[in-house]
Amino acid sequence: MEGIDVSLIDWSRAQFALTAIYHWIFVPLTLGLALIMGIMETKYYRTGDVFWKQVAKYWQNLFGINFAVGVATGLILEFEFGTNWSNYSWFVGDIFGAPLAIEGIVAFFMEATFVAVMFFGWNKVSKGFHLASTWLTGLGATISAWWILVANSWMQYPVGMEFNPDTARNEMVSFAEVAFSPFAVNKFCHTVLSGWVLGAIFVAGVSCWYFLVKRDKEKKFALESLKIAAWVGLVSAVLSAFTGDGSGYQVAQHQPMKLAAMEGFYEGKEGAGLVAVGMLNPSKKSADDGVDPFLFRIEIPKMLSMLAQRDLNAYVPGINDLLKGGYPMEDGSKALSVDEEINRGKLAIQSFAQYRNAKMMGDDGAAVKASAVMKENMPYFGYGYIKDAHDVVPNVPLTFYMFRIMVMLGGYFVLFFMVLLFLAYRKDISTMKIVHWVALLTIPLGYLAGQAGWCVAEVGRQPWVIQDMLPTNAAVSNLSTGSVQLTFFIFLLLFTIMLIAEIKIMCAAIRRGPALEPKQK
Repeated sequence: MEGIDVSLIDWSRAQFALTAIYHWIFVPLTLGLALIMGIMETKYYRTGDVFWKQVAKYWQNLFGINFAVGVATGLILEFEFGTNWSNYSWFVGDIFGAPLAIEGIVAFFMEATFVAVMFFGWNKVSKGFHLASTWLTGLGATISAWWILVANSWMQYPVGMEFNPDTARNEMVSFAEVAFSPFAVNKFCHTVLSGWVLGAIFVAGVSCWYFLVKRDKEKKFALESLKIAAWVGLVSAVLSAFTGDGSGYQVAQHQPMKLAAMEGFYEGKEGAGLVAVGMLNPSKKSADDGVDPFLFRIEIPKMLSMLAQRDLNAYVPGINDLLKGGYPMEDGSKALSVDEEINRGKLAIQSFAQYRNAKMMGDDGAAVKASAVMKENMPYFGYGYIKDAHDVVPNVPLTFYMFRIMVMLGGYFVLFFMVLLFLAYRKDISTMKIVHWVALLTIPLGYLAGQAGWCVAEVGRQPWVIQDMLPTNAAVSNLSTGSVQLTFFIFLLLFTIMLIAEIKIMCAAIRRGPALEPKQK
């Protein structure tokens, strides 16, 4: 990888980030609307009230618009693994490709089958079968998210695999470990719940728009939609906070450098506090420059230790500790420094080359000896591609601030839904313009929270594509930088056009409103 241009790596990362950011605009709303429209159609099935059929059909229409655009961006995202990250695909394709294949074969086809019945099966199939189709469409979207998040979680916490020196690939040895790792389970729950929160925010905001423009015809529709959205949103936001705590614990166990970056935490200590509010010092340029990392901060005493180790007095290593090593591990050993890990990684790469050479020469004795050295040092294989120890420190300011944006907005959403529920049941919310505007302005905040969460997850693990196993500079395809730049701007233009088109179509559907003719059956 010596000949790889640094700008190629940056542009390849930028292109993938662009595609992922646009894709994630559509996915969470799909997950959230799927649940809400399922609840609404269930009310129609149970009560026989045609009003709930009309309400369900309206939100299904918006679901369909969003779903169609989301599929297009998702397909491009998957293709980029082969075009821009071919070394990654070669190295771990046998593992990473499995959950994505299952997602395409099972979940996506499940969605595609039942979404047709959901849209075109009204009055053509029984009420029960149509209700099942609606829920199965949402279940298909959720299962799809499961397998994609399994793949992503494996990149964060690689398990269930073994390196095969004869093929120079990592190969799966335990599908169960990959599919049901604690990292994957917690990440799935947190991500899907965040999608439900966004769906609830969207429905609440659109419902309040009808109040704001005084569309009396839709007053009951807006109020009933708002109530369901507020209940879904409140429960999801509270559970999301719980799973967020679980995610923090998993990060502390398997990605301690990410946790340290999330907190701007440079010097480890026992009983470490969690930064509630703080501003990083822009003068701090490196971990060991002696500059105070904060201009100011307000901490919650001992809560970082509680988050990381479930112990108020536990030791939490900081960025400098992780770089220098020497702190005690749970098994009683001392942590290696990054320089030591780099040396062991280079030894793993060197012994791998010696093994391949011995095999070619037919020297079985030398091959066995090289294999033993390689296996001993294989956990540090990825460090062999790291040029400088400080390269393993992610972008601290971006990770720190995005984490706080996500957490603060999560707390705001809980309060937001609590207020909406109180006003919807106790007051005439249809006349409260300030509430309507707050609900509308909360919609972009829902998207911001989701994007901030993904920024923490992905920027926080840099420089790793696969944690501790494969850094970004060893995963990228050997392309011309100019071609990646060109496709970046092509994608930017196309995705922006698609987003503008979706917003216009969605706004037109919202202005048109639901079909609430009382004679409709």
